[in-house]
Amino acid sequence: MQPRVDFISLGVRSVDASRRFYAEGLGWPVHREFPGDVVFIQVNHGLILSLWDAAQMHAEAGVGAPGPVPCITLSHNLPSTEAVDRVMAEAASAGATIVAAPVTQPWGGYSGYFADPDGFRWEIAYNPTWAVDDAGKVTV
Repeated sequence: MQPRVDFISLGVRSVDASRRFYAEGLGWPVHREFPGDVVFIQVNHGLILSLWDAAQMHAEAGVGAPGPVPCITLSHNLPSTEAVDRVMAEAASAGATIVAAPVTQPWGGYSGYFADPDGFRWEIAYNPTWAVDDAGKVTV
């Protein structure tokens, strides 16, 4: 198995509400969708974010219903602290709940967290020691 992730699937309570948040609120382009069941958004070099009806996802994956806050954090890294502040404001305008305002972290970066309509946490971060080159390879 190659070290690669092609899809990140989030089991959401309302596909329609999640579509409104990501596509209309944040302006992310929908790649493909099956209304009420799943929405696919291409988020990066062949990576798809799948917003999938939670009941269908749980049945297929063979897991029980999640707790009140899904246990996953998605990270979006940016080139500056100003960019972090800008994206956090954009997310709030789209309807996100700011759960931790951006601050300088003990590890030397600057980050904050917001929750989407289902409570999935997004870390919006500037890490001065983390970069991705033009080929998509992480350099530290």
